[in-house]
This record gives sequence, C-alpha cells and structure tokens, in this order.
Amino acid sequence: MTVELSLKVNDNLIQTDYFVADFIDHTTSGMVESLEGTGTIRDLNLTIDNDKVSISLNGMEVSINEFVIKIIKSTTLGMVAPLKGVTGPIKKVNLVIRK
Repeated sequence: MTVELSLKVNDNLIQTDYFVADFIDHTTSGMVESLEGTGTIRDLNLTIDNDKVSISLNGMEVSINEFVIKIIKSTTLGMVAPLKGVTGPIKKVNLVIRK
C-alpha cells in the first residue's frame, strides 16, 4: 500500500480514495522501476509540464529518453484524466509517492 500519494493536476489537488491511490502507485511504480538504473522506490516525484517530463527517484534525477517521455506522459494522463476534480486540458501533473 502507498504510504503517501499526492496528486496535483493543473495545480489543483486531486483527492484519491484507496483504490485510485493504489492503482496510480502500482502503475507508476511499475513504469519507473522498469527503467534502467532505477531501484526500489522510497520517494518518487513525477512531473509533467506540457511536453516536459521529469522523474526524481529517492532524491536523484532519472535520465529518460523521448520514447520513455511519451510512454510515461500518455499513461499518466490516461490515468488522471477521468478522475473527479480534473477539468479542461491537462497541462501540468505533479505526482508524489512516498513509501
């Protein structure tokens, strides 16, 4: 189970229930842990700002290429778009997971 999950979309805090938080945690953790050079997640900060995607894992920036950026961005936007409280086009997402 996720110890703490914080999700902001277009700078609005989005409340999540247990199922949604667990789903986002498992999906995002699976994507990040599959990347070369990553390890066990203790602190994860994923930011999408228009076309820019950045990942900080346990205090270190994760190097990602254009393919990874596209996969992570499209998967993340697909997960958060239907959530209650998300409106309009999504330009910014900030997802923080702490375990």
